[in-house]
Amino acid sequence: MKYALLIYSEPMAGDQQLSPEEIEAMMAPWATYTKDLQDAGVMLGGEALKDVGTATSVTLRDGEVTTTDGPFAETKEVLGGFYLIESATLDDAIAWAARCPGAAYGTIEVRPVEEFD
Repeated sequence: MKYALLIYSEPMAGDQQLSPEEIEAMMAPWATYTKDLQDAGVMLGGEALKDVGTATSVTLRDGEVTTTDGPFAETKEVLGGFYLIESATLDDAIAWAARCPGAAYGTIEVRPVEEFD
């Protein structure tokens, strides 16, 4: 079954600037985790998302499209990215989620992917 591992964490402060070395150190565990998923043959895809401030929310009500800058809801944690994996069981998917670097400071939501015929 396919599972989305949705990565939530508190957003970085808008004025926080990281050096190239700090960025490299921050990304190293993510590169290792991604390689582990690939080497295990379970990774189907995944992407990091740009800052929540770049989001545009779209609604359609009574035929009228409305756009709003920012996320749909104001929350403490924001969706920062995702992995799409293939896993035999929910327990296996949870084990992969627990290994995700983001689990140490945020939340990883494991959600089965609905597959339509």
